[in-house]
Amino acid sequence: MASSLEKLEASHGVTIQWHAYELRPKGSPPLPPEYRERILAGRPRLYATARENYGLELNQGPFGIDSRPALIGAKYAEQQGVGPAYHAAVMRAYWLEAKSIEEVELLAELAVVIGLGRAAFLAALADPALEQAVLEDIAWAQTNGLNGVPALVFQQKYLVSGAQPYDVLTRIIDQIRAEG
Repeated sequence: MASSLEKLEASHGVTIQWHAYELRPKGSPPLPPEYRERILAGRPRLYATARENYGLELNQGPFGIDSRPALIGAKYAEQQGVGPAYHAAVMRAYWLEAKSIEEVELLAELAVVIGLGRAAFLAALADPALEQAVLEDIAWAQTNGLNGVPALVFQQKYLVSGAQPYDVLTRIIDQIRAEG
C-alpha cells in the first residue's frame, strides 16, 4: 500500500524532497526514563494507526540508534538518482523488518538491491561533503524550530507536524494552491 506522501506525489504532482534529521545524534545523553516510557506507551496507538490507515504491520527497529550512516547514504543515493528507492528501502528495513539502520553492512545490502555499487556506496559513507550536506539539513531544521519527525514543510513556509493521512495532506495542498 502506498504511503500518504507517495499518493500525494502521484495525485497532486508534488515533489517530495527528503532532508536529514537526527532524533538521537551520536553522543546524546540518555533519554530520561519517563520520556522513554511515554514513547513506548504511544507505540500501540502508532501501530494501530499504521494498520488501520495503511494496512501495515509495524515491526520497528531498535530505539535510539545512530542514523547518521543512513542519512549520509541517502545523500549519496539522491546524487545517483535513486533517492526514493533508497528511502523506501531504509524505511521498510527499519519500520517493517526491525533492522538496525545504523549498521553499515545492512545499508550496503540495501544500496546493492536498489542498483548502487557496494564499494562506491561504502566509500560515500566516509565522504566529508556528504556528511556536511547532512549537517546542513540538520542545522536548517534546528534554525527553523523543527525538533521531531516527521515534519513536512510545504513551499518553505508551511509546517505540518507528524505523519498525516492522505486526505489531510490533500486538503493542505489544495489550501496552499488556493492561496497561491
